[in-house]
Amino acid sequence: MVVNLEKSYRTEEEWRRSIPAQVFLNHFFGIHRHIEHTRHVRSLDQVAQFRDFAPMLTTQQAENATRLLVQALNTEYALRKTAENRDETFHRNALYWTFPQAYYSIFFGAKAFLATQGGHVTSESVARMRIGRLVAANWYPASLGFAAMGYPGKFTLMGLPAGHATPALHLVDTPHEWQAQVGQFLRTTRTRHMQAARQRMQADPETALRTKSGKIATRFGAKEWAKVAQRVSPTTFLDLFARLKISSSHREIERFQEADIDFRLFHMCLFETVRYINAIHEAYVAKALGARQYAKFRNSLPEYLRNEFGNGPKSPEEAAVIPLELQRYEKMAG
Repeated sequence: MVVNLEKSYRTEEEWRRSIPAQVFLNHFFGIHRHIEHTRHVRSLDQVAQFRDFAPMLTTQQAENATRLLVQALNTEYALRKTAENRDETFHRNALYWTFPQAYYSIFFGAKAFLATQGGHVTSESVARMRIGRLVAANWYPASLGFAAMGYPGKFTLMGLPAGHATPALHLVDTPHEWQAQVGQFLRTTRTRHMQAARQRMQADPETALRTKSGKIATRFGAKEWAKVAQRVSPTTFLDLFARLKISSSHREIERFQEADIDFRLFHMCLFETVRYINAIHEAYVAKALGARQYAKFRNSLPEYLRNEFGNGPKSPEEAAVIPLELQRYEKMAG
C-alpha cells in the first residue's frame, strides 16, 4: 500500500524543500511500522536474557533505576500530550521540544535499564555504546534487535533482511519498505559515527593511523576503515533517536518547519515508538525490582503516570513469565 502524499504539494519547489523532512518522517514511520509488525515474532518474554534476568540490586541501584524510569515516563507523558493535539500548526511548531523529548525519554529509560546491571552511566556516548552491545548480544526482542556494524562500503545489518534495499522517497507501507527505511537510517547514522571516530583518531598522534613513511594517513581504504570500526559500537535504535537531538540544535529543524509533510503522523510515530521502547526498559527494571517492590514503586507515582501502567504481575513468579512490555503497550494501544 502506498500512502499518497503528492497531492499536498502545490509546487515542485515546495516538494524539493520538503524532501529532508520527508526522509526523516519516512525513517521514523519505518521504525514504528517495523515494531508493530515484528513485536510478536520474538517478544520480550521469549528473550533468554530477560527470562534469566534476576540481578541482586543494592538500595542505591534500585533508587537510581526508579528515578531514571520516572524521568523517562514523565518525558513520554509530555510527548503523548503533544501527539494527542489535533492542531497542525501546533504540531509543526512542536518539533523544537518533541525532538529532544523523544530522545531523552528513551535515553533515561535506557539508563534505568543499565542501572539494574550495575554502575552509573553519566555519558550519553557510553550509554549508547552499552546499549549497542546489548542489542548485538540479543537482549532485545526482534522488534528492536536491529543494528549496523562495519564501515562505509562494507556495512553489516543485523535483524533486517531487506535493510540494504533502496527506500522510496514517498511513504510506502510494506514490510520490505519499513526495513529499507530503517536500514538506510542505520547506514547514514553509522557513517556519521565512523567519520567522527576517524577525525578523533587522526587528531591524536598516539592513535593516528600512519602511512609507511610515518606520516598521518589522510586517505582511508578498507583496511583503515576496518580499524576505525573496531572503536565504534554497533549502531542501534538509541543512536537513531540521538539524531533528533542533533537536529533540534541545528538549523535542520527550521527547514523541517517549512516543509509540507504530515506532522501529526510524525508525532504519532515518535510517541508510539518511544512508548514501546520505554516499556521494554521498564519491563527489565520491573523484573530486577521484583513484583512487590515494583508495585510499591508504581503506586508511589502521581496519578497521571499511574494511568500509564498496566495491571502488572501479582507475584514474583508471574513477574518471571509475563511479558510486561505488552501489558502496558497493549493497554494503551487499546
